[in-house]
Amino acid sequence: MIGVIGVRFKKAGKIYYFDPAGLDIETDSYVIVETVRGIEFGKVVIANKMVDEEDVVLPLKKVLRIANEKDKLTVMENKEYADQAFAACSKKIEEHVLDMNLVDVEYTFDRNKIIFYFTADGRVDFRELVKDLAAMFKTRIELRQIGVRDEAKMLGGIGPCGRMLCCSTFLGDFEPVSIKMAKDQNLSLNPAKISGLCGRLMCCLKYENDEYEEAKRELPDLGEHVKTPHGRGHVVGLNILDRVIQIEIPSKERVIEYTLDELIEEGIVTAQGQE
Repeated sequence: MIGVIGVRFKKAGKIYYFDPAGLDIETDSYVIVETVRGIEFGKVVIANKMVDEEDVVLPLKKVLRIANEKDKLTVMENKEYADQAFAACSKKIEEHVLDMNLVDVEYTFDRNKIIFYFTADGRVDFRELVKDLAAMFKTRIELRQIGVRDEAKMLGGIGPCGRMLCCSTFLGDFEPVSIKMAKDQNLSLNPAKISGLCGRLMCCLKYENDEYEEAKRELPDLGEHVKTPHGRGHVVGLNILDRVIQIEIPSKERVIEYTLDELIEEGIVTAQGQE
């Protein structure tokens, strides 16, 4: 076992583990840590705890210190400098007529590097742009191309559901979402109805997917023939989340609803299973 704390560097960013270096650090406090990008300021979202060594990537970087008021002022100053850098970079992009969209600018805590996040349809030759920016800011420059989902996460907004975007409020990582999930949930396959602000499939399709997959394993398919105490019939309707099946019995000229429990109790099985 090894002692760790969990730190986030952005509101809904990924959680990174650090060695607390003997410090007792509470949740919602701020720390200064060393990362691959340099010295950074982060928020503690997981207080001191013990985890298995297999659950973390060793060796862990150590917490340098608990942040003080001066550090917090530095972060505020960095945001102001980042706003100025955003305006300057946007102007340079126009001057170089580059087909790219600047999304965000971020200073590392120690101001040893400025990171410019942008989107573009393809590869962009920004070598001259980097030279201009390096000469202007006298520090290391990194231009990082991001995808449309990352852009939505950074900028935020209101989704089709009327709530703030999941990715910008609580989702730490993006999980794969497929059109099959929409089909399994009997949703309209109209792209306008199942796409988020980013233009990709909505992340929330993943939330109930496991429940739908489990239900589909337990329930018969639409159109499947079944034998019931009322006679032979076929499935004409499914309420997957409530585990309710509608079976049409032609001989009775009626449709009967069964819950999953009733199917099991009455021994209703597919016609194929009886053969």
